[in-house]
Amino acid sequence: MPLNYSKWDNLELSDDSDIEGHPNVDHRSLVRWKQRAIHEQREERKLRIAQLKADIGVNEVLRPRLAAIAQDVDSQGPPHFSSLVERFKTNPAPDKPPTNAPDQKTYDEMLLALMLQVWEEAKKKGVEKDDPKLGQALVEGLKTHLVRIDEHQEKLRKELAKEEAEMHKKITSEDIHEGFDSKYVPPKPAPPPVKNAIQDKPKKTVTEFETLNPRGVASAPSTSSSEASSSKAPARDDDPEADELPELTPSLEGFSRIPVRAYEQSWEFIKAHRDVYVPGASDALLVAAFRAQSDGNAKGALQCVHQSLLLQYCEKLGKDGPSMFFRKMTSGDPRATAVFEKDVQDTYAHLVERVRISKAEEAAASGEQIQLVPENPDTQIGFNVPDGPPPEHLELEGPGFENVSVEDVRKALQMQWDVFSAFDERLQKALRSQSLDEVNKVLGSMKVEDAEEVVRLLDVSGILNFSESGVRDETGRGEADEGGSTEEDGEGDEGGVEEEDGNSKVSEVD
Repeated sequence: MPLNYSKWDNLELSDDSDIEGHPNVDHRSLVRWKQRAIHEQREERKLRIAQLKADIGVNEVLRPRLAAIAQDVDSQGPPHFSSLVERFKTNPAPDKPPTNAPDQKTYDEMLLALMLQVWEEAKKKGVEKDDPKLGQALVEGLKTHLVRIDEHQEKLRKELAKEEAEMHKKITSEDIHEGFDSKYVPPKPAPPPVKNAIQDKPKKTVTEFETLNPRGVASAPSTSSSEASSSKAPARDDDPEADELPELTPSLEGFSRIPVRAYEQSWEFIKAHRDVYVPGASDALLVAAFRAQSDGNAKGALQCVHQSLLLQYCEKLGKDGPSMFFRKMTSGDPRATAVFEKDVQDTYAHLVERVRISKAEEAAASGEQIQLVPENPDTQIGFNVPDGPPPEHLELEGPGFENVSVEDVRKALQMQWDVFSAFDERLQKALRSQSLDEVNKVLGSMKVEDAEEVVRLLDVSGILNFSESGVRDETGRGEADEGGSTEEDGEGDEGGVEEEDGNSKVSEVD
């Protein structure tokens, strides 16, 4: 196969012996003059190329502006031409070519010179100011300059291409670029583990000593009790973060939103976010699954369990675990997918059971209930349940109503109906039954705070039929509930509200 040496054509090589001159002239001086001449030619060529590029850039700016002026003068006539000339003279725009030349003209000044030249050419043709042919002459002059700009622009581009070709004809020191570099780029540091991650503690090395003289050791004095206790006491972990649970990072939160069985999407996410595959990530996802299931978000809990087990499987498969795991799952291997998906379902079922047990334990721990019980066995507790809002025509008869306002009674009855209507259907049904046991069942199924609020509303609205109005608070939570009344607010038989916590009974008496 023939060798191709064409890549060396642009390399200019010379020797001092190639330079010939007069024998009376120093040869070294001739070499220096030759070198200086070559460098001067190169600099002149660079300046020429820069000048050509600048001229082409100026023409590219002036050409569209001059075309727009020609079009406007053609449609609006010579007055528009005169107004433009006046504006360019008195208030030219500051835009100008980006050069460092002193006294650089602006684009408006260049256009003014062209337009004045067009005006002079029209005058030379015998067209005066008031001549009807003036507009046509001005438009023709502007279009003539547009043609000249196009021709000059083409000439400049050809000359620029010639100069650039000549400049790249020979390889110079400026064409030398840095090639391959052997600089060492250290790898990115591994991302830190999840906050509060439970990591395996390093194994401690236990050193055993062989006793050469057991009798001597046995006869030696024993270690003091204080020293022995201090040496045998286990180390205590006083770290306040020991009981804190792993937390989700922003990347793990996004990872937990990936749908179940979207293995390709999970693999791409892990490759794009290195801080997902770190110690403690699977534990943080399980904690998030427990919280989501407790809040009733079963779909989110299942996704968190799925992603947590996905990371656990990758860790168990070793150093190349992620790629091996996802290769099996994306290939559709039924054995691999069946085992993994069954593990996900079993783990999720176990999580659901743990959440149920946790809620039951919390409910049992907070076993406080609000119950209505009479403090006196002879007292009966009833309920004044309204049948509806007060009638339009209301009359008060009988003794004791002489100084009572009908409107006040109407407001009280309306408030009683509003309070009763706001209760849920179970409580309304229990109140209508006039059964204290049914009402206590409904109150017992409520939270303590909600039940206390219901009792307060029943008392304030007058639905509770106590001989004494008001509730006496013996629970230690306060002197009286907000909006409630004290034992001094009424008179009659005794009734009460009893709070049961399993071992003690505390009564609140109206």
